[in-house]
Amino acid sequence: MDEISLACNGLTKTFKKYIKKPGVIESFKSLVRRDFEIGTGVDHFDLEIRKGELVGLLGPNGAGKTTLMKMFSGIIVPSSGACQVLGHTPHRRAMAFRKKIALVMGQKGQLWWDIPAMDSFLLLQKYYEIDEQRFKQRLGHLADSLGVSTLLNVHVRRLSLGERMKMELIACLLHEPEIIFLDEPTIGLDLISQQTIRAFIADYQQRNGTTIVLTSHYMADIDALCDRIVLIFDGKKTYDGSIEDFGSILGREKFLTVQFEQAVDQTDSIWSDLDPKWLSGGQKVELRVPEEQLRQRTIDILQKFPAIDFQTEKLPVERVMHTILANPEILE
Repeated sequence: MDEISLACNGLTKTFKKYIKKPGVIESFKSLVRRDFEIGTGVDHFDLEIRKGELVGLLGPNGAGKTTLMKMFSGIIVPSSGACQVLGHTPHRRAMAFRKKIALVMGQKGQLWWDIPAMDSFLLLQKYYEIDEQRFKQRLGHLADSLGVSTLLNVHVRRLSLGERMKMELIACLLHEPEIIFLDEPTIGLDLISQQTIRAFIADYQQRNGTTIVLTSHYMADIDALCDRIVLIFDGKKTYDGSIEDFGSILGREKFLTVQFEQAVDQTDSIWSDLDPKWLSGGQKVELRVPEEQLRQRTIDILQKFPAIDFQTEKLPVERVMHTILANPEILE
């Protein structure tokens, strides 16, 4: 039986939302009595993650992804429900627990900006009680893998955003955690840096079998790294399964792209029930076509309009996610 790295049952986090009416008088009133309402960040959330899985948490802004990550890592205390990570209750923050986990938040780093990253790494060595020889080996390997060996003694504030994120990854991996929580690790990075970070995470997970929980607004991160995704709306789990099955939520559809010799008639009846997306001034079209209709639809289009090229592929996960965000009732 596979070992369970993380399990939560009925996990809930509520918070107070203070309400103040506009105006000076209302401001004075709020000093004496503050009105508030109860909001729910995470609502009776159930999840089980096995050792070695790489799971992606997906959802719109404010869905509860970061709140979940903070509860998993013990930063905030759940309002109700139970959570176990590697046999520990996270919010108790036992030292044995802290040595087994790591949290990287793309929008909030743990490194001190006014000193070189190396100084922060030395502090983490003491904190996690890492043997000197092992520390040097570990740091050297991670820095080489991420291409930042020459930057270890540069003040963090002088590093680029991509370089800082690489240093953050080193900081979180020095103590060889058994489970890693990555909250938006590629946010704000350029395409090259994103690809570098993704490749490093994939290679590290494959080599070490580390359990990783990832949140990201970049579908390329999820598509490239995760075999399993969990979709969250309004603090509730609405989907939990493989990325392949997620791509089929909208039905068995294929993505058809056709490049024509010249701009075609966009009002032709052939497009009437296909919801085409026109590109290049009508010289290129993208279509979602039911799989059972794909062959005949393609033949009909190519016979009617001279084409340079056409491609068919599985409906991209990003397009599925975009459709669900616009129409969440699909999951009901």
